[in-house]
Parts: sequence; C-alpha cells; structure tokens
Amino acid sequence: MVKIIIMGDEMMSSFQIEGQRAVIDMRERVLKGEHPRREILNFVKTAPVGTIFEIHLPHPGEPLVATFQSLGMNAIVNEVEPAHFRLMAIKMNEI
Repeated sequence: MVKIIIMGDEMMSSFQIEGQRAVIDMRERVLKGEHPRREILNFVKTAPVGTIFEIHLPHPGEPLVATFQSLGMNAIVNEVEPAHFRLMAIKMNEI
C-alpha cells in the first residue's frame, strides 16, 4: 500500500493506493464545508487507466457521479451506513 498526502486548500488529504485501487476518504473535509471536487478530479486525471476509485463521502455525491459519467466513467454509489456513502468508479480511458 502506498499512501499519498496531497495538500489541499486548507488541509491535507490522504489518498491510499492499494494495487490498482485508490481509496479516498473525504467525509471529514466535506462535513467541514469544503468542496474537494477539483482535487479529486485532478487525482483521477493523473491516475493510470485501470485504477479503481473508492471515494467515501457523507452524502451520495450526485455532482461527482455526474462528472465521472461525463468523463466516460461508470460510477456506483452505495450507502455503507447512515452518513457514509461509497462511490466506486473505474478509469477505463485517458481523460
């Protein structure tokens, strides 16, 4: 497992890479009122084709799902527990 720390606008984010899977937990930042969409998209764009993204959010993240779909990615959201949603997507082509 590789752990990448990226400096955001006000705080750091931890993106864990496990093989071809990237786990991104944004629940705390979103609950603090931040909007890390651009940071997530920049990470997705630089990731290799075939990467599976697992993004944890405090809500279903419909705008992020729509953005992924507009980039040609399939995205699925499921509720892990109350106020904990997991968005799964696979990068199939270069963006």
